[in-house]
Amino acid sequence: MIKPLLFLPGPMQIPDVVREAGNRPLFNHRSTEMVDLMASLESRCKPLFGTVADVIFLAASGSGAMESAVVNLTSPGDEIIVVVGGVFAFALPRIADYGAVWDVVKTLSWEWVIALVLAVFLNLATYGPPLVAALPGISYFRATRVTLASTALSSVAPGGAAVGMATTFAMLRAWGFEGRRAGLAVAVQSVWNQFVILGFPILAVAGLAAQGASNRTLELVAIIGLAAFAAIVVGFAIGLSSARLARRIGDRAARLASRAKALIHKAPVKWNGATFVRFRGEAIELIRRRWLSLTAATLAGHLTVFLVLVVSVRAVGVPRAEVTIVEAFAAWTLARILGSIPITPGGVGFVELGLTGVLVAFGANDADALAATLIYRFLTVVPTLVAGLIATATWKLGHRPATDRARS
Repeated sequence: MIKPLLFLPGPMQIPDVVREAGNRPLFNHRSTEMVDLMASLESRCKPLFGTVADVIFLAASGSGAMESAVVNLTSPGDEIIVVVGGVFAFALPRIADYGAVWDVVKTLSWEWVIALVLAVFLNLATYGPPLVAALPGISYFRATRVTLASTALSSVAPGGAAVGMATTFAMLRAWGFEGRRAGLAVAVQSVWNQFVILGFPILAVAGLAAQGASNRTLELVAIIGLAAFAAIVVGFAIGLSSARLARRIGDRAARLASRAKALIHKAPVKWNGATFVRFRGEAIELIRRRWLSLTAATLAGHLTVFLVLVVSVRAVGVPRAEVTIVEAFAAWTLARILGSIPITPGGVGFVELGLTGVLVAFGANDADALAATLIYRFLTVVPTLVAGLIATATWKLGHRPATDRARS
């Protein structure tokens, strides 16, 4: 009889002596024989695991053991912190050894290091213009501070984009901007960002098709992005299409909000359908006057992030023959989609795994692809996080209220 030899993490190869033991007659699991057997197994497992504590046997997979630990340590409704380490400890090392990645990083020339630093500064410089376009009257310096702060908090706090939008609104209100105008700027800027994030994969698939290449994962993402893009466009258009519809939606939303506040013994909301009508009119006017500058600023902000990836890929020695600029763009669009999904803060773990995998699929060397990904992620996360946290801690310094004077 030929026995297959398995080289897998599981199922594992079973020795004949264990297989033969499984053919022995069963005995009651509450009998003294079972008690003696479990005691014997526990005493023999302690030196195996290097412990003097009790050894607990679970008739379940590793996931079952993890679930039992969580269930016994927490209660329903508890808030817990989940550290994303599996991707970095197990998944990425299967693509390339970290030692090989470090060897690639050490070969970076000072010219490429300077290019990377310049790309990072250029990226940071494009954080403010979208808000300047969406909120007439705010200075470039303040717009950059508030955007860096909101981006940093959305990267580390649960809730992601929602936390960032709330931070932006709170800072603008504290600086004296009218609540409706601040909310409009935040909403329009967020919608424009989603347009770009969801629209880029469509362009990437078209670019790959033009050069005779394809990627099924990216094609699926592009289809989903196209559907979401169309849904946002239609919803945005419907919301702005009719003052009557805006009033109806606003009145209904106000009633629901007031009922919810009544449950916690709070006063009803002060806004209503007329507020929505004014908001609609201001949105139409803002988009009519500022759509071009808002679009250009939003595109510049995203494309400078892509520039950091391109420089990272070329800096580690990935030539155009392995990964073209179109393929790099396609990989980056997938990473941006993964980063926008609120599974982990900033898509930590998922972005690294997805971006590295796509770069390897397009032809990059494993170690080079992982090195480029880690450099890109470090340079687009850490500087923004540091600058954003500084902005968050110092945003009240020297601020003057009642800055909401300039209207154009």
